[in-house]
Amino acid sequence: MKKYIIAAGLILGTGAIITTSVQSCTTLATSDVGLSIIKRILLGGINKGANIYGNKDAFMQNNLIDKALPKELRDINTTLEKIAPSLVQKEKQYIAEAAAYTVNISKPILESAVNSLSAQDVTRIIQGEKGTATLILKEKTQTQLIQAIAPRVEQELNKYGIVKTINTALSGSNLLGSLLGGNKTSVNSGGLSTLASEQLVNGMFNIIEDYEIENSKSLLGPLGKQ
Repeated sequence: MKKYIIAAGLILGTGAIITTSVQSCTTLATSDVGLSIIKRILLGGINKGANIYGNKDAFMQNNLIDKALPKELRDINTTLEKIAPSLVQKEKQYIAEAAAYTVNISKPILESAVNSLSAQDVTRIIQGEKGTATLILKEKTQTQLIQAIAPRVEQELNKYGIVKTINTALSGSNLLGSLLGGNKTSVNSGGLSTLASEQLVNGMFNIIEDYEIENSKSLLGPLGKQ
């Protein structure tokens, strides 16, 4: 990290331009300017994720969301591919439909966490690896987000009857008992909605992190974060 910074014009979300004089990175990072830059990056990532989640086609085509698929749900889909391939596509479509209904729940939680970032958080971000801002946001909100959106996800998936359809398709498979661990003989609604919720939450963090890394040089460069 560069110890000093020579005059830099920082364009904030408000459109105002603030010119900083020579000062240490630590001082700038913990100032209102440094905090504003971090918030701008994270809020930009949240908005990008919300736009993707609100568009079914964009959601289904986004590989960052696909990478967030929990192992248990991936195992279910792998088994379904052998038995009823078309059902996997329907499941993905229904999760994409449910995703749009979760945006108004998750976005305020994420924005509130961003607005509550402290000077200590910003210092950790400046001193950490790329993606640290998203990591801190994840630490603050991941559990809360999953708990908050799971009921709505379950409501949407039940509306489409996907759980019953999956159980019917897998009823003759001897692999079913091991898909979700333990001695379960069926995929329950709560289990599937929790897995889908985990994918939605972690997919959002993947998008925010990607946005953070993509913009870190142009926005955090003035703070000595290259």
